[in-house]
Amino acid sequence: MAVDATARVHVSSVIEPGAVIGPGCLIGPFCHIGPEVVLAEGVELKSHVVIAGATEIGAGTVVFPFASLGQIPQDLKFKGEKTRLVIGARNRIREYVTMNCGTEGGGGVTRVGDDGLFMANCHVAHDVQIGDRVILVNSVAIAGHCVIEDDVIVGGLSGVHQWVRIGHGAIIGALSMVASDVIPHALVAGPRAGLEGLNLVGLKRRGVERSEISALRELYMALGEGNFREQARKLSEEGTESRRVREVLDFILGPSDRSFLTPR
Repeated sequence: MAVDATARVHVSSVIEPGAVIGPGCLIGPFCHIGPEVVLAEGVELKSHVVIAGATEIGAGTVVFPFASLGQIPQDLKFKGEKTRLVIGARNRIREYVTMNCGTEGGGGVTRVGDDGLFMANCHVAHDVQIGDRVILVNSVAIAGHCVIEDDVIVGGLSGVHQWVRIGHGAIIGALSMVASDVIPHALVAGPRAGLEGLNLVGLKRRGVERSEISALRELYMALGEGNFREQARKLSEEGTESRRVREVLDFILGPSDRSFLTPR
């Protein structure tokens, strides 16, 4: 066990031998930290937090009561292989959130980026890859092997099917079930979610230029005229000067095991 001299650990918490607790960490009451856990500088565990497995948590992340991080995957194929959970810096992980380690067949690492907000009761399953500035609202469930790119917001009580990709800047409305890939900057909603348009509010909030938003509007209309991959391939061959349009086209033409949500 290596606990930095500037860290503060409540007397009721258990830190297993082998764990690394960085400078300025604050470990509240009744936490349990496993022997392979590494906490970077300034991590705070409020109370009653359990961190297991080979789990790394980045600087300045705050974990609220009753969160459980780094437990084994909820996957019957898991046979005890050595896998990891890597969480980035400055995340806010609220009450009862669960994040599991990866599986050998899925790459071995569940990864969460920086500056995310994971509200109460969210679940991040094995081998999920989450980008920066992602918000999962209360009781969102992300199934195994999903890719959630930067700046995505998933509304409360929504579920994302395994292997689904959600592109940069997309927003998923509350109470949605997402079973197919979502293109970047899309607006998606519904019990069996459908593509409702672009996430215009999110684009404006992030300061995206009006010309880029107009180019995305034109792309959205063009994609709705046929098969997404065929249309994307055709538009890609024609070329574009828009960085955001290129991002969407590359996403559609990238590797995936799922179909795409298309306009309703």
